[in-house]
This record gives sequence, structure tokens and C-alpha cells, in this order.
Amino acid sequence: MTYLIGLTGSIGMGKSTTAKLFAEEGCAVWDADAAVHRLYSAGGAAVAPMGEAFPTAVLEGAISRDALKTVIADDPQALRRIEQIVHPLVAEDRLAFIRATEADIVVLDIPLLFEGGGHQGMDLTVCVSVPAELQRLRVLERGTMSEDQFEMIKSKQMPDAEKRALADRVVITDTLDHARQQVQSIVADVRQKLGNA
Repeated sequence: MTYLIGLTGSIGMGKSTTAKLFAEEGCAVWDADAAVHRLYSAGGAAVAPMGEAFPTAVLEGAISRDALKTVIADDPQALRRIEQIVHPLVAEDRLAFIRATEADIVVLDIPLLFEGGGHQGMDLTVCVSVPAELQRLRVLERGTMSEDQFEMIKSKQMPDAEKRALADRVVITDTLDHARQQVQSIVADVRQKLGNA
């Protein structure tokens, strides 16, 4: 039996690092963002249907995220159409990953786990979190976005407190060691359950 853990958390909370910690414990990790990247790359399953719907979004045989941003800015209905094309393909990618793995625990790294209702198919949900000030500091230190961009992204995500309230477990990523201890505890609990099943 494969045990499914849904991993989520807002921008700058340490989700990618936490996913790596689960991988270190022998869990198979599927990343929703990486799946979209595969689908958008040359030869990816999303290129043809997206190209049909939004011809200007395809450059050199792949979907350009910058061109997509322009499409979305120009057409308020575009995002919904993009989601209708991409979400089923992402779900197929996820299912293929789960079927192919031999790991006892599969961690599904899904940024919008609760927003999209994906938590309903999980055996356990885990939310990563840090205080708001540390979150802000982390994101701005990356140097990839302005404070305004960060606030805009944050405003579109479910508030951290809501995610924590919905999650079965919360991993505080204030330090790497603290995060690792919490991940090891979760994995040990799950493996004990699986051993007793």
C-alpha cells in the first residue's frame, strides 16, 4: 500500500527544503511545479492543446511562461481555460508517478493543495510554516521579486493560519535541524502505522 502525504505551504515557507528532507527519509517526492515544467517543455503533453487555445504562448515548440502571463493579462478568462487544459494533465502525471513508485510513502508537493481540494485524496496533510516576518525576509533575500510582487502572490494564497488549521501536521522550518526532526517524526509515525496495518 502506498501512503500519500500532501505537502503544502505558502511562498517562502520552506516547502522545497522540506520535500528534500522527506526524500532523505526514503519517501518518493512528486513536485507539482516540476510536473507543469515538464508539460510545458518541448514535447510536453500540454504544448499541443495550449498551442491550439493560445497560439502566442508557444515559442520554439515549448510554452513560454512570459507569453502566458501576457495572455492572462490581456484576457481575464484565459486563466480558467489554461487550468482546464493543464490540471487534468498534471493529475495524470501525478497518478503515473504514484503507480510507478515502489516507495512506501509518496509525498505530493502541491502549492495549492487545500485551495484545489487535493487534500481530500491524501492519507495525511502537512503544512510548512514560519512566522510572517521570516517568510518575507526569505522571499526578498532571493532577489527574484519585489515586495509588491511578494504581497500580490501572498494575497492570492490561502492565509498561512488557515492552511495550518486544515493540515494534519505542521512543520516549522525556522531551522534545517528543527525541520528535519519534525519530518523524521512524521515518517516514523507513518511507518509505524503501515507496519501495524
